[in-house]
Amino acid sequence: MKKSKRFEVLENRPVHNDGFVKEWPEVGLIAIGSPNDPIPSVKVENGKIVEMDGKKRAEFDFIDSFLADHAINIECTEKAMAIDSLDIARMLTDINVSRDEIVKITTALTPAKLVEVVDKLNVVEMMMALQKMRSRRTPSNQCHVTNLRDNPVQIAADAAEAAIRGFDEMETTVGIVRYAPFNALSILIGSQTGRGGVLTQCALEEATELKLGMLGYTAYAETISVYGTEDVFVDGDDTPYSKSFLASAYASRGLKMRFTSGTGSEVQMGYAEGKSMLYLEARCIMVTKGAGVQGLQNGSISCIGVPGAVPGGIRAILAENLITTMLDMEVASGNDQTFTHSDIRRTARTMMQFLPGTDFIFSGYSSTPNYDNMFAGANFDADDYDDYLVLQRDLKVDGGLIPVKEEDVIYIRNKAAKAIQAAFRELGLPTITDEEVEAATYAHGSKDMPARNVVEDLKAAQELLTHGVTGLDIVKALHKGGFPEIAERVLNLLKQRIVGDYLHTSAIFDGKYNVISAVNDLNDYMGPGTGYRLEGEKWEKIKNITHALDPDKM
Repeated sequence: MKKSKRFEVLENRPVHNDGFVKEWPEVGLIAIGSPNDPIPSVKVENGKIVEMDGKKRAEFDFIDSFLADHAINIECTEKAMAIDSLDIARMLTDINVSRDEIVKITTALTPAKLVEVVDKLNVVEMMMALQKMRSRRTPSNQCHVTNLRDNPVQIAADAAEAAIRGFDEMETTVGIVRYAPFNALSILIGSQTGRGGVLTQCALEEATELKLGMLGYTAYAETISVYGTEDVFVDGDDTPYSKSFLASAYASRGLKMRFTSGTGSEVQMGYAEGKSMLYLEARCIMVTKGAGVQGLQNGSISCIGVPGAVPGGIRAILAENLITTMLDMEVASGNDQTFTHSDIRRTARTMMQFLPGTDFIFSGYSSTPNYDNMFAGANFDADDYDDYLVLQRDLKVDGGLIPVKEEDVIYIRNKAAKAIQAAFRELGLPTITDEEVEAATYAHGSKDMPARNVVEDLKAAQELLTHGVTGLDIVKALHKGGFPEIAERVLNLLKQRIVGDYLHTSAIFDGKYNVISAVNDLNDYMGPGTGYRLEGEKWEKIKNITHALDPDKM
């Protein structure tokens, strides 16, 4: 058969390197509407839910029991469940119905009902609803700060640059687990060099992550995973109750935290029970609500390839973000892991959160080139900064970033590299050379950095934990090392752990350590002329990208 030259060209397009599969409900490869999904229902007797989504209480698994007892407003549930799903969907997009009115209904719904409601909306309507339902009025952004070598000098410099670019939260992780204390120390010092009040975390297994938080190396946690079927929980030796206990441990020490979930995880782990991805994700979101956690990182996250392969999968990701806001929680809306070879497709996936705005549009915009991203690559990375800034400018959208000048980036990277050099010296850690400081100041990525003695670094990193070196020790080291301003910023961040105000839903800090959250910055969008508007000083910054021609200088 003679081949069409047009089809030959099309077959070589990047999108053909992506994986796609037709719906397969039996194994959970269906985004929304599996024939095995339950029909919404609820029945309350003597103040207790005795039937939910077609199951009698005697048939409940431990997720059902947890949701029935802790995640649903029992007083309102029968009344809320009686409202037609289409009517609730229309309320979500109706500018005459406030967020407060809707939350009273949606927090009383069952998982199956929540899915039925959002399935009435197309993606444009979901974005309209998300603009109204996000918890904090002002959108924000989070980035990843990692590198292939776990190089502490580069992490500090990258974090400082990311801070002046506008990121309010930063997350690191490790290639070698024992490097964790160094990475946490480096991102803390680097972020506070760039701007006081940036929140940082180090994503690890849960015990180590909690220990670093309690020692004062980190300010929040996020990688506390919850799942939508009992078998996946059991496979991880966990339950909703153990996750709730862990959440309480963080809160008791003044540490902000979110859970993590996402469509496709149960399919990927082989325990989807033939249910749709969004139905199982609705259960995860409700587990988070029931545990009393302020928010959720979702948007498929590390499982993005699974929903990305099935029809309507990217729509389901938007829907899971929306459901999180409907349950009155903050959402860090994914966009963090690469899932496609197509630039068109990755941009389209991001626009659904970028345009309406979420509490954190990315739960990991890579502040490094993609080869240095240890979270399996990122949907947007350091090489995309200028494109992202132009998108904000083109559409007059606040995506959380601001333009920066090259000389300012060089200065702040150098300052952060010198600060971590001084901290290492005062803490008795392996030497950071002037050559490393110089390289980190101008580096694009780890390929531009001198190699360090890994064995020596790993031994020293573990000694930080063995000797119980705390956040206060870091403050003292910075002050003694000649960086009192950065020391004061780290100390102010530690003080916030005692105050506890940033445990409120969707909390971030401004540059003066004032909390901005859903309590004092509640989303008040109700149509044109209301809610958050990009204007004033922030718009002036976003407008004036550095490579735009200036008529006054022509």
